[in-house]
Amino acid sequence: MKLKAIDHFVITTSNLQKCLDFYVGLLGMEHRETNGHHNLYFPGGKISIHTRKGEFHPAAIHPEYGSQDFCLIVDGDLQPVKAELETKHAPIISEIDERHGSKGVMLSLYLRDPDGNLVELSSYCK
Repeated sequence: MKLKAIDHFVITTSNLQKCLDFYVGLLGMEHRETNGHHNLYFPGGKISIHTRKGEFHPAAIHPEYGSQDFCLIVDGDLQPVKAELETKHAPIISEIDERHGSKGVMLSLYLRDPDGNLVELSSYCK
């Protein structure tokens, strides 16, 4: 077997509207709801949103609010991204710093979503 990519992952939220305000309003993702399933789309991926623990099956054994830590790659330089987020009063918790991702050296900025998930925004160095 050879793994190719990640298709989607799931976050569990305690407040759907605050979650959508963050991911759609702040980060610019697209929200689609179909038959009670809420999903966030962005180029190259999808985040599924559960509004209660064990909402759909199969499900993680111990889904918890705020237990996720993930990295999203942004297009271009992080400095204008940070400036835009600051004008929107985003919950930024770090300065831009160098990290090592799956494809090499990148610059990263961290913030927290309304449930406390750690969201890393990164841009690969050229």
